[in-house]
Amino acid sequence: MNPLFVIPARGNSKSIPGKNIKLLAGKPLIAYTIEVALALSAVERIILTTDSEEIAAVGQIYGIVNPHIRPASLATDTAGSREVILDAMAAAEARGIEFDCVVLLQPTSPLRSEEDVRRSLAAWSPEIDMAVTVVAASCNPYYDCFEADSEGFLHVSKGDGLLTRRQQAPKAWQYNGAVYVITPSSIKQMSLGAFPRRIPVEMPRERSIDIDTPLDWIICETLLK
Repeated sequence: MNPLFVIPARGNSKSIPGKNIKLLAGKPLIAYTIEVALALSAVERIILTTDSEEIAAVGQIYGIVNPHIRPASLATDTAGSREVILDAMAAAEARGIEFDCVVLLQPTSPLRSEEDVRRSLAAWSPEIDMAVTVVAASCNPYYDCFEADSEGFLHVSKGDGLLTRRQQAPKAWQYNGAVYVITPSSIKQMSLGAFPRRIPVEMPRERSIDIDTPLDWIICETLLK
């Protein structure tokens, strides 16, 4: 396998200002992801894509010698993951890097391990669109996840609502944001959400924190300490 590792890091986080380089348990948030990538790959195969010179400088301190400064059009709130990935793929191709899959590692998942990435790579094959890490969903649509009808009354999202134990319900997963192993031809054709062939790679809840809010930050830092 010849994976290309892509680490996307935007500079203007709204919920936590300067999030990607803010110190988490004494180390910049992005450093945790860079260290995992460097443990699994030569630095030449890692694309740190950012719109921020400050993030790029921190990346260089932690070993990413040649960060990719993405176009301004991909630094807005409306820029999608697909466009950022395609731009990183183009940057890699311009550097002469050949790859058969793209490993997307978001800096907001600092608790992912090298083994989580290895298992995701092992689950991927060219015959699927993506192997993606998941965690057991906090609510199950057959058991305790509800929707309101036109009159405002709650009904279970799926099924007849007669299950009495969660164990009776089919398993439900949610993305945890830690690892995405993507087939290049698939991302060129469609967005990640449109992929019909996705393989789940389960991670435990204690490593599945995706930092999005100040509370997520506190929980993650507490676990690290």
